[in-house]
Amino acid sequence: MADRKRKTYAVTSAGLWRIRTDISRLLDAEIVSWPLGRAGRIDGFVGWGWRPSGLKAKALAARSGKPCLILEDGFIKGYAPGAEEPAHSFVIDDEGIYFDAGGPSRLQRFLDAPATDAPALDRARELIGSIRRAQLSKYNNGPMIGLREAGVPYGRPYVLLVDQVAGDASIAGALAGDDAFARMMEHAVAHHPGQTIVVRTHPAAGGRSLLRQAAQRIGLDIVVPAPMNPWPLLEEAEAVYTVSSQLGFEALMAEKPVHCFGVAFFSGRGMTADHLPVPMPRKPASVEQVFEAAYIRYSRYLDLHDRSDCTIERAIEQATAVRDQRARLPKRIVTAGMSPWKRRALAPFLKGRAGPVLHARGMEVAVRRAGEVGGSVAVWGSDRPLPDGIEAIRIEDGFIRSRGLGVSLVMPSSIALDGDTVYYDARQPSGLERLIATSAFAPELLARAKALRSLLLARGISKYNVGTAAALPTVEPGRLKILVPGQVEKDASIRFGSPVVRSNADLVSAVRRLYPDAYIAYKEHPDVVSRMRSGGREPGAANRIVKDGDIMHWIGWADRVETMTSLAGFEALIRDKPVGVHGMPFYAGWGLTDDRHPIARRTRRIDLDMLVAATLILYPFYVHPLSGMPCRPEDLIREIAEGKAADATIADRAIAGVARAANRIAVRLRDRRLG
Repeated sequence: MADRKRKTYAVTSAGLWRIRTDISRLLDAEIVSWPLGRAGRIDGFVGWGWRPSGLKAKALAARSGKPCLILEDGFIKGYAPGAEEPAHSFVIDDEGIYFDAGGPSRLQRFLDAPATDAPALDRARELIGSIRRAQLSKYNNGPMIGLREAGVPYGRPYVLLVDQVAGDASIAGALAGDDAFARMMEHAVAHHPGQTIVVRTHPAAGGRSLLRQAAQRIGLDIVVPAPMNPWPLLEEAEAVYTVSSQLGFEALMAEKPVHCFGVAFFSGRGMTADHLPVPMPRKPASVEQVFEAAYIRYSRYLDLHDRSDCTIERAIEQATAVRDQRARLPKRIVTAGMSPWKRRALAPFLKGRAGPVLHARGMEVAVRRAGEVGGSVAVWGSDRPLPDGIEAIRIEDGFIRSRGLGVSLVMPSSIALDGDTVYYDARQPSGLERLIATSAFAPELLARAKALRSLLLARGISKYNVGTAAALPTVEPGRLKILVPGQVEKDASIRFGSPVVRSNADLVSAVRRLYPDAYIAYKEHPDVVSRMRSGGREPGAANRIVKDGDIMHWIGWADRVETMTSLAGFEALIRDKPVGVHGMPFYAGWGLTDDRHPIARRTRRIDLDMLVAATLILYPFYVHPLSGMPCRPEDLIREIAEGKAADATIADRAIAGVARAANRIAVRLRDRRLG
């Protein structure tokens, strides 16, 4: 039997055309733009909610006798409103839309036959707990602050009233009007005497806040918290009032009494105090049953990075990763004096809660712009001094960087942001050093670190992942095999982190003195092999000088690794190899390495899972190569291993070639200045 013919749907707005790839994936269909597509090959029309595109799709479908599909954001949409952020979830309805209580919808049909099987309800209960612990909502760019910081009187009981945008379709769809907000406020005041009235305004309401207008009319003092994540407000409220906002259902998830002054998708089913009767009787349902119908059966989730179908569990994980990473940058970042390539490479990392990164040609302009926007100045590496009088940070490559060399301008997938000192500058404690020295390391974090280390080992991932084969030497049985990873001698990690041994030749000589009978393989740094930079004098004390092969092959071959400050020492540690350290890298001094140069200030003793947790989970920033969105290190490891990154365009390759040539010249000039 022939395969089913793939259907063709016409979208009815430019906005829907921009997300046609997502719509095609959701519908497993070809997408055309109305009226450009041939009418005879169109199987249906797609619109957005009850906006003009939705109404247009509905009219076209009625006129042609073809289906109408209405799309809307799902209940975990993403980081922030707007088209700039990819959506985690959508709902697709061929009967109506969930917020329109005046007509049918696929969600209401699901709720009229709610799930009763234990596994489905157990999954819903588990997911409710996950969302509540992660404090996720439809949008997740609200600051994670407490009630006192948000301006809510501490220690006094309050009721929470949820605002909505005047004229929004969700109000009319709930069979309510703007006057419902005044009645809601009057009821809250009358039934909660002496309690504070706290109003959660809608992010898009601006000056059209219906509850603020109602409070002014009746002369009521209300508390309007600063913009914030809504969950602390929900968790501490005595009761929550809404017309039809999704926050009303999230309040039910938080086990709070909820009053509905409109007909919401979750009202009329025995869970809420309903102040507007539903037009048709509804079957009773539990919070878990409504969640299962709305968040699982009704919603569709797309992977944030490759846009494939995914589970709600995956969407929760990804939404949390985006929110938490961007929350680490509460102020607008302004870079100082970075090249065009570096600006492009860093932009995805430096988008924080206050907005996208700004760039300035020099330090003076960066300081002025940061002052104007209340931001922070960012500089690359440790060579340039930080400005006085304004917050500033340093940026460096992370520890799982990319599939290719940084000196070849392969786009990074991880970076490290720090305050006064980057992680390789041992002259004073870095942010990473403080994390290792002071973090509590919860059991869940350590379990994640253990699993992450196993994933790294199973996928064979390192910093650059150049992936070349190695001709490993055969050594007589019983003879100690030592790998000495070479470094670029003018790198800041040696200048600022190896006070005694400062050259590759001296390092190999020191190792030979310690292990006179060992077989020592000295592996040149990839930047030296590529002739981009200098590795100094060739070490004469090595048995073999290696230029080929991925470092992971050589770590696997060796019985132990000896280094100044190379990241290869860390990679050897997490592969259970003994490591001797002749400098002061971030992983030394904690009881895990043989320290040839003791570090007196590092007194804590840790295990490998603690080191991995701090170094690969808590400290770096990650973005996914496919999406440019924040991701977890686990996602990056899988992507590097599986190699799905899209090919660059001809124009991108040409521009990159010019940039690489310029970068070679800049690197050589810098090394020459260093002497």
